[in-house]
Amino acid sequence: MKILDWYILKKYLNTFITIQLLFIPIAIVVNLADNIDKILANEVPFNLVAEYYFNFTIYFSNSLLPLFLFLSVIWFTSKLASDTEVIAFLSSGISFFRFLRSYLLGALIIAIIAFLFGLFIVPNASKDFNEFSYKYLKGSKKSYDSQNIYRQISPNDYIYLSQFNPKSNVGSNFTLEHFEDNILKYKIESSNIRYLPSDSLFRLSNYTKRIIGKENDILIKKRKLDTSFAFKLKDLLPIKYIAETLSYPELVSFIEQEKLRGSSNIGRYQLVKYKKWSIPFSVFILTIIAFSVSSVKRRGGTGINLAFGIVVAMIFVFFDKVFGVMAQQSDFSPILAVWLPNILFGILAIYLLYNAKK
Repeated sequence: MKILDWYILKKYLNTFITIQLLFIPIAIVVNLADNIDKILANEVPFNLVAEYYFNFTIYFSNSLLPLFLFLSVIWFTSKLASDTEVIAFLSSGISFFRFLRSYLLGALIIAIIAFLFGLFIVPNASKDFNEFSYKYLKGSKKSYDSQNIYRQISPNDYIYLSQFNPKSNVGSNFTLEHFEDNILKYKIESSNIRYLPSDSLFRLSNYTKRIIGKENDILIKKRKLDTSFAFKLKDLLPIKYIAETLSYPELVSFIEQEKLRGSSNIGRYQLVKYKKWSIPFSVFILTIIAFSVSSVKRRGGTGINLAFGIVVAMIFVFFDKVFGVMAQQSDFSPILAVWLPNILFGILAIYLLYNAKK
């Protein structure tokens, strides 16, 4: 690499780290001020609070990485432009795209780090962050859905419970339906189902099994029955944020398993999977946009560039959140929801780069 590459790379990385160091403490203070009463009321030990905010730092930094990166590139490039350093670089015979290459080198380093963090480090931080939040900060909110549980536990079996209490391991109004070739073969019902951890069995109260015959059904009734099923206790209460806590290989395996079970949360899980790939690409796109906007010296100076950068970054985050919600709550494609902001802003990056070059 030439001196120019080292110079830009140093400013790229140093400014990115500086922006992180400026915003993360502010986020921690705001979060602590909002939750200090809950932490004190629950008498949470200091070491757990410290660990929570360590994980909060990783979780927060990863979530807003595109915003931090965009602002950092806008900031230091505007400073270069206002000090006429950009003009000096280009006047020395360096082409516009050669100048851009130094930025793309910095983007490559950030993208690789973000990708590796997203695969292996962020999941562990997300797990601890969410566990602490639901245990101490979210009050009555639960990390799972305990009402009206409907699950496909195998290609042929479906279960339903009106509710399940994980503290007592007891559920009510349990139903299991078994299908073969889309034809109901038998149905099991019980007023209560209790998990017996000592025997790894389920105890059914007021058990009824109806075997569907061609002409007559066979009805079996028992006051109590201890039996085993193809599902496990954890399958009854899937954790809402489970996908965020899994490494990439675990996540891929988990999604395939949930597809076989007919889970209604596949869209939510796939969003997490695809974002691990989309964020590194957004690093390049936002770097190009920030470079194109701020490499030209403007009358308003750094301030006008930062204002534009904040607006563009917030629109990017807004699109990302809106499409994500659409994928979770409708039939909108998760992969399209994740990549559409990159596609739209990629087109914007090409347009701005072309005009900046002129």
